Amino acid sequence: MKMAFGEALIYSLLGMLVVFFALILLMICIKILVAVTDRKKKEEPVAAAAEPAAAEPVLATGTAGDIKLYNTDPRDAAMVMAIVADTLGKPLNELRFISIKEVEE
Repeated sequence: MKMAFGEALIYSLLGMLVVFFALILLMICIKILVAVTDRKKKEEPVAAAAEPAAAEPVLATGTAGDIKLYNTDPRDAAMVMAIVADTLGKPLNELRFISIKEVEE
């Protein structure tokens, strides 16, 4: 079955219209989702600002606070902590390092 040029052109245009219509619908959905999430993000700091400031900052789950490095590169300190955690067979977030100091002989 051979299709006439005009009929083929109409089918092509209808196909393109369907694709562009779907893309426009996706764009609208994404804009709505972005607007909803932005509104939630803007409301969170207001609620957090209403709470009184704590004397000590809240640490993330699994962290054990700050570590003091004396004459040590942070990369070397990270390697030492990883080696200690591996030797003890414990996860790094269950250990607490207070300070690391390089001892030169």
